[in-house]
Amino acid sequence: MAAPTRQKNAAATRALILDAARREFSQVGFGSATVRSIAHAAEVSPNLITRYFGGKDGLFAEAVQVDLHVDEMFDGPLDRLGERMARTIVARWTSVANDPLLALMRAAGEHPEAAHTLEQILDRESLVPLRRNLECSGLDPSTASSAARAVDSFLYGLTGRLRMLHSGVDDPDELRTFIADTVQRLIPAAPSP
Repeated sequence: MAAPTRQKNAAATRALILDAARREFSQVGFGSATVRSIAHAAEVSPNLITRYFGGKDGLFAEAVQVDLHVDEMFDGPLDRLGERMARTIVARWTSVANDPLLALMRAAGEHPEAAHTLEQILDRESLVPLRRNLECSGLDPSTASSAARAVDSFLYGLTGRLRMLHSGVDDPDELRTFIADTVQRLIPAAPSP
């Protein structure tokens, strides 16, 4: 009796490959991930990765697309921004499996293209929206820019330490408090009107 075959569905196959790639890239990084291992995890032929993505580089570029949804954190007073950011960040860290951001962070040390992509994503998805929000909250452009860079650097370092190196705080409540307090200290109060 012949083995059952999956029906051909290009969109479903692409989704399976992308899911397997995100898992592989976030766990072992770009350099150690192979087309063969990703194809095996997705239960597809390696040729399909070439067909749909042009190879490992194209697959990586598509697998690491990130939308951090930071605008959702900005609705509210400036003196509670750290709290809102901490809640959103810890929720992402505890709920997003195979996070493309981790894959990008791991690959950034191996490949200049990945480092450039990571920088563009962090600028577009985090740094620029935060700076804009701080300016809209009443901080002058120079102060807003400095504060946004400080927060961005803190969160990037914390992500590397806690998520990539698997060290640090295990209690989500303790982590939320730490992030909220630290972020809030990095943001100057808006001048009184």
